[in-house]
Amino acid sequence: MTVTTTTTTLNLPIIDLSSPDPISTANSIRQACVEYGFFYLVNHGVDEDFMKQAFEESAKFFSLPIQHKIKLNRKEYRGYTPLYAEKLDPSSLSKGDPKESFYIGPLTDTTSVHLNQWPSEELLPNWRPTMESLFWKILSAGKELLSLIALSLNLDENYFEKISALNKPEAFLRLLRYPGELGSSEEICGASPHSDYGMITLLMTNGVPGLQICKEKLKQPQVWEDVSHVEGAIIVNIGDMMERWTNCVYQSTLHRVMPTGKERYSTV
Repeated sequence: MTVTTTTTTLNLPIIDLSSPDPISTANSIRQACVEYGFFYLVNHGVDEDFMKQAFEESAKFFSLPIQHKIKLNRKEYRGYTPLYAEKLDPSSLSKGDPKESFYIGPLTDTTSVHLNQWPSEELLPNWRPTMESLFWKILSAGKELLSLIALSLNLDENYFEKISALNKPEAFLRLLRYPGELGSSEEICGASPHSDYGMITLLMTNGVPGLQICKEKLKQPQVWEDVSHVEGAIIVNIGDMMERWTNCVYQSTLHRVMPTGKERYSTV
C-alpha cells in the first residue's frame, strides 16, 4: 500500500532562456535538475497571446460532440483518446485517468508526418495551423534548452546535435483536458502518478492548478508538493531517458495531476 501526504506549494527555480550568460544559466539548470527534476522556463519564444489562442483552439476541439472526436481515435500514437482510455500508473485500481487527450506526432519527419490526424477544417478552420505553429515554437524552445542542458553536463553546447539526437527528434505534442465536474478528491487523480519516458517535457497550462510532484519517488510515505502557475512560463521536467543518460544525476521526478473542481487544459 502506498501512503501519501501533501505539503505546501513548491518554489521551483526559474530559468531565463534569453539570459546573456549561458554558463550561469547552465549552472542553474544543473541545480534544478539535481534537486527537483522540474523548473520554470521564461522568455522561451511562445508569447502569452499565442498561448491563449492555442488553449482556445484546444477547447474548441474537446467541446465537439463525441461522434466527431471518435472519428479521430488514436492510431499510430496520433489522434484522440477519450476519458479513462489511459492509465499512467498501471498499479492504480481506477478504471483509467479522467482526462481527454489529442496526440500530434513529429512534423519534422516526412516519412511519418502523414500519420497525423486533424479535425475537419469546416468544423475548426484555424485548428491545424495553430497547433502546427505551437509545435514548431515549442520544438525551437526545446532545442535551445537542450544546448544549455548539454552545457550543464560539462559537454559542448552542440553535443546533442553532434550525436544526431536532434536529427529526427521524436517530438510529440499532446493536448489535454481535465473535466471540472469531477470535483476535488484525494482519491481520484486526473493524471495518475508517473514519470515521463523521454528526454525532457515542456508543459503549458491554462493556469488552473493541480500539478503535484514527489521529489523522492522511492520513499514512503510519498510526499506530494503543489506546483503553482507562473504566468507566461513553461514548466520543464526531466524524463527517464535523461535520468538514465546522466546516471541518475538528473531526476526524472514522479508527478501527477489532481482535480480541483475546475476544467483544466494543458499541452505537453
